[in-house]
Amino acid sequence: MTESPLTALKHHIASLEGHAHARAGKLFTLGAAVVDTKLGGGLAYGRLHEVFADETDDGASAAGFAMMLALRAAGDAMPILWLRQREAEARTGRIHAPGLAEIGLDPARFILGIAGDAALLLKAAGDSLRCTGLGTVVIEPWCSARALDLTLSRRLALAAEQSGVTALLLRTDAAPSPSAAQTRWKVRAAASSTLPANAPGMPAIDITLLRHRGGPDGLAWRLEWNRDQCSFREAPLPGAVLPLPVGRSAEAGRHAA
Repeated sequence: MTESPLTALKHHIASLEGHAHARAGKLFTLGAAVVDTKLGGGLAYGRLHEVFADETDDGASAAGFAMMLALRAAGDAMPILWLRQREAEARTGRIHAPGLAEIGLDPARFILGIAGDAALLLKAAGDSLRCTGLGTVVIEPWCSARALDLTLSRRLALAAEQSGVTALLLRTDAAPSPSAAQTRWKVRAAASSTLPANAPGMPAIDITLLRHRGGPDGLAWRLEWNRDQCSFREAPLPGAVLPLPVGRSAEAGRHAA
């Protein structure tokens, strides 16, 4: 006997919830062995991880890194929810759907939510992190977001831990402050290596691990993103240069790597 659409939906939700709980206490890798080894095998599912732009102009690179981590944490099937404060949308522009597809995201798995202010955003984030049918929740407040204090970050971290849903806190125009995040990353744009015919290569970024609870920090890497495999790899020495923030030269980027 064929099950009804409602029954099928209930079974699907139950399978997603089981998937989320099964990840609790486990790690997801970045795919780059040089990073995963230093992390002790990868990043923890069901934890709060922070991603900061090195400078405001590095916001696109930080957002890209957050989405790449979201893809790694969500796996092949789980939905990804991105919650943005309206001010972030106004200051940095709307999310570019073709750009998300270019890094390997299936649009059918992507959910976007816009909140009018930081308080509404963070409330929605807390509620969303309790939904075990989600794979990853990206939370993007704007600037310092006074409502995002240590107590609030603990609430987000606890919600993520209880559900097994990974939380990524994306900060573009803000400085790090005390939080309950498991890891904290700083991201900046980097030059990519060239492909044949001098074509630009895979997206490249410089990342620095500012904080890692229970592990080493202060480590830095240059990584490339392989969209076909949805995986990072250590970048070779760069050749052609992808667009960098205004006022920063590729030579400066190489010296900083």
